Amino acid sequence: MTTGADLIAKKLHAAGCRHAFGIPGGEVLALMDALDRAGLAFALVKHENAGGFMAEGTWHATGAPGVLLATLGPGVANAVNVVANAFQDRVPLIFLTGCVDAAEAETYTHQVFDHQQLLRPIVKASFRAAPGALAAMMDKAIALAQSGQPGPVHVDVPIGVAESEAAEPIRPAPTVAPIPQTQPCGRELAAARALFAGARRPIAIAGVDAVNEDAGAAISAFCRRHGVPLVTTYKGKGLMDEADPLALGGAGLSPKADAILLPLIRQSDCILLVGYDPIEMRINWRNPWPADAPVVEVTPVLRTHGMHAVRHTLAGGVAASLALLSEARGPANAWPDGAPGVARAALQEAFSAEPSGWGPATVIHTLRAALPEATVATADSGAHRILASQIWRCAAPRGMLQSSALCTMACALPLAMGHRLAQSQAPVVVFVGDAGLEMGLGELATLRDLKLPVIVCVLVDSSLALIELKQRSTQRPNVGVDFGETDFPALARGFGGHGVWIEDRDTLAREAEAALARDSFTLLACRIPRRAYDGLI
Repeated sequence: MTTGADLIAKKLHAAGCRHAFGIPGGEVLALMDALDRAGLAFALVKHENAGGFMAEGTWHATGAPGVLLATLGPGVANAVNVVANAFQDRVPLIFLTGCVDAAEAETYTHQVFDHQQLLRPIVKASFRAAPGALAAMMDKAIALAQSGQPGPVHVDVPIGVAESEAAEPIRPAPTVAPIPQTQPCGRELAAARALFAGARRPIAIAGVDAVNEDAGAAISAFCRRHGVPLVTTYKGKGLMDEADPLALGGAGLSPKADAILLPLIRQSDCILLVGYDPIEMRINWRNPWPADAPVVEVTPVLRTHGMHAVRHTLAGGVAASLALLSEARGPANAWPDGAPGVARAALQEAFSAEPSGWGPATVIHTLRAALPEATVATADSGAHRILASQIWRCAAPRGMLQSSALCTMACALPLAMGHRLAQSQAPVVVFVGDAGLEMGLGELATLRDLKLPVIVCVLVDSSLALIELKQRSTQRPNVGVDFGETDFPALARGFGGHGVWIEDRDTLAREAEAALARDSFTLLACRIPRRAYDGLI
């Protein structure tokens, strides 16, 4: 007998999903069983929030939507943070929840509330599974999660629907095409081509939509052909190999980087926004150029953010639109004064290792040098994330994973775990602050159980350093940001991994090399001074 849960699971498997994450409850046992029989390995986590980030990690590794499972009531409520993150960070996530049947809910209220009403503001769609329409529902859910700007889709599954026979046939799912490579046309295209053709100082800014469109090769070729320097958001890192002289690295959160990049952008006579969604950016990127600035936006979706002005909008795919712009201009000597090269050198100097020989910048530089180029890095929210996003060079997209739009804590470890689980070839390193690791500490047990050789670099300064820095900059007293030091190496050993305190560069390099040969996780507890980020970000 094929149950409703079986049909849902088979649809997910057909979409390429091979992993699911969550915490079981009685209301989702049929779904868990069906996922397992369909070929989706279920990973037990310690919190639904972490399960959602692990699901995101598998998406970055495989391209298939992530799958998160939660039981009714508290399980659903626990997942709100990661679902909101998927909505803002453009992550295709299928969120399966269990619920009681409608008739049961009329007279039974324990743990029962309206899951759909709670989630609708932070999902692309919310469905309630119904007999006879399960295949159509799942086809819609999977297509919506992946189409346009990807995002989370919620599927609430009553127990009776999950456990009962599903008589409907399992029809082939419609093909979910990538973001369509539609070509812009008309007066906007002509005006944009004319602006680009005559520009002497063009510059490009690319972001998450370009990553999700897989437009890195097109952007790199375009920039190299025309000598266009490229700035990316943090999620856009690697759209062009960051070793390329035209790559100016990631931007969005560091005032120190903004002080170098924004003046360069304001010098430009043709600013190209290429799959750029400013949801990742902070206040310095609100109206960063005059309202009449020569800005051309290439976008596959309608922009309603109001963050900045645009002169010409090319509604179409990134690669197709860049090809049309490229036709308007041959290889040219852009930026004859060499200003982008000066800016690149200034950025490298601004985020160099500490002259003292030890500190958070030195930690990140040392690990970048010690680990293979293909290493995937994840970064938690905090001062260390800003620094790591400026220092860690990516040769390809998705080389550094983080929560860039919602900027939530406790994401880095589960992102790394999900990626490593789904793609075991590339090493993975986690950059996390001590508070962020403590927030999701239970997932070290998940890391142990999954036997994943992830490298966890925790920067230990016993403070919410970014918030403490903001307190001081606004002349507020030190309140609620400092805490005691945790013995992280002892915790790592208690959870079955290898842990070590590190306070110098040579030890860090040696321990990183040893971690690459280990089949269990390694926790590098890098003790840094208080206020170590002052002047660095």
